[in-house]
Amino acid sequence: MRIISGSKRGKKLTALEGMQVRPTTDRVKEALFDILQFSVEGSRFLDLFAGSGQVGLEALSRGAAEAVFVDNLRDSIRVVEKNLTATGFFDRARVVQADFAAFLSRERELFDIAFLDPPYETGLLQQALPLAAEHMAPDGVIFCEHPSREVLPEEAGEFRKGKEYRYGKIALTVYRRPEREK
Repeated sequence: MRIISGSKRGKKLTALEGMQVRPTTDRVKEALFDILQFSVEGSRFLDLFAGSGQVGLEALSRGAAEAVFVDNLRDSIRVVEKNLTATGFFDRARVVQADFAAFLSRERELFDIAFLDPPYETGLLQQALPLAAEHMAPDGVIFCEHPSREVLPEEAGEFRKGKEYRYGKIALTVYRRPEREK
């Protein structure tokens, strides 16, 4: 696992071992940032269900102003902190060990980009999506990684489901406010 592009291109990252996490593949991560293109520079990025933090770290490498990493597993938080230390991005990061709902219930800041990648087929994505939508900036965009066979809701608060990108058994679904759809 590594950072694909930006200021820390090629930097290797640490990941948790075992079945507790399922890192986003380089192919999906590259596709996500190809879709975002120039939207990352200067953005506030939410990496919800962060795992190793590799997606938020990629955003920081590509110029995000800040990334917030949220995970409820202490082991995941330790890995995120280790990766932040290795990349030197701690000054632009906030790491929170919390359940997604607890974090979102007390968060007051808005995000430009949110990446939601909970454990597959647990119902957590359907629970987290409308809560995350409440914390998005006016031009905000939400990306959900999920199994390609899973059908996501058409709406999440003011956000509407847009394009779905499929990469084998994995899909990325984009949510935007209707007036912001591209």
